[in-house]
Amino acid sequence: MNSQARNGQATVVRRIASGSYMILPGRRGASVMAATQTYALYVESGPRLRTTMVHALDLPGCIAKGPTTEVALAGAPDAIRAYLRFLRRHGEDVEPRAHFTTRVAEHIMDGAWLGAGDPALVFQPDLEAISAEDVETCVRRLEAMRADLLTLVCELPLRQMDAEPSSGRSVRAMLEHLLESEYFYFCSAFGTLPGLSPLGAIVRQGQGDLLNWMASVRVREIEHIRALTAAERTRAVTRWQQTWTARKGLRRMLEHEWEHLNELSNRLGQPL
Repeated sequence: MNSQARNGQATVVRRIASGSYMILPGRRGASVMAATQTYALYVESGPRLRTTMVHALDLPGCIAKGPTTEVALAGAPDAIRAYLRFLRRHGEDVEPRAHFTTRVAEHIMDGAWLGAGDPALVFQPDLEAISAEDVETCVRRLEAMRADLLTLVCELPLRQMDAEPSSGRSVRAMLEHLLESEYFYFCSAFGTLPGLSPLGAIVRQGQGDLLNWMASVRVREIEHIRALTAAERTRAVTRWQQTWTARKGLRRMLEHEWEHLNELSNRLGQPL
């Protein structure tokens, strides 16, 4: 950090990272040069640019959706700020009010489930090795999301859990879908866990309360993820004719949990 005089006032200049810069008001009228964060956006949609999902891969788990690509991209800044607020609330050192910009880094328009989180998609950053530190960050975020989800649903009466809405799934069906999909993403990236059912049967294997079974499966998954070797954090594997890496598996686990956490929050009228 350098301090220099400008027009009789101290100016603090800090080089944080490459990127664009802006002038921010400093203390006692000084000006501070701060780097503006630019978030790269990774987009999936059909060639007609209808239903679209936007992935902010610099913030694993953060997504924006829309009925068109234009709407989804327009909603990306608000989605990023909402995710930053969530991270800050759970103790991460981020500033949701900070200025940032976005840019489209990659747009995939060839796939079967485009716009809905197509599991077959591989964005270029998905192929990069993930560090043990970044794995732990993803784990903390998974745990934070699950804590928020439990806060929303743990005291719901059975009648409300099973009530069929005018459109979409019941809360129970949504949680079952969350569990099945999470286990699919986990198995795709890391392989099956000993003693657990094959894909498509994990919900039926649960004994007793659904939330307790979800917690039990999650504990097993996290133990495995935290024990990944450097080779396992680097390699790409092919399962179900799809390419998976540790980075991609954790991304999809986070994105899917975040998507349905927000859906539950909106359904129950309880802001996160």
